[in-house]
Amino acid sequence: MGKGIPLNDEDRIPWLCNLHDILLRDVATGQHVVLACSALKKAYRDILIRGKDGVPPKCDEVGKEGKVAEVKLLVVHLSGSFEVISGRLLKRTEHFMPPELLQSQFDTLEPPSAPENFIQISVDKNLSEIIATIMKALK
Repeated sequence: MGKGIPLNDEDRIPWLCNLHDILLRDVATGQHVVLACSALKKAYRDILIRGKDGVPPKCDEVGKEGKVAEVKLLVVHLSGSFEVISGRLLKRTEHFMPPELLQSQFDTLEPPSAPENFIQISVDKNLSEIIATIMKALK
């Protein structure tokens, strides 16, 4: 992305599997974990929850009952118009993602839907409202 080339599934899957493994490790030690990432597709969010069969081997850890180890995940979908998000992105300095890639992110986006465990919050809300909404959903 830093070179102006959007990531594809082949680029993202190993990274998502690594995040799944980190989530499993941290949750197993009793930690409450917040992970911020752009899991734009349902398949990406599924990998964060269950891992991905065969990619890479570490990602498909098996639990005690012979089942794939799952992570309980609440997806917080921050939704906003292209114009609003583009305007904010243009104000960032030294960010790895060039603004020219934003359209590819919108094109890839599969917003969460039932039966996924998610909440949707507008980026038009102020930060304290966003935080309060997330905290309420976590209780």
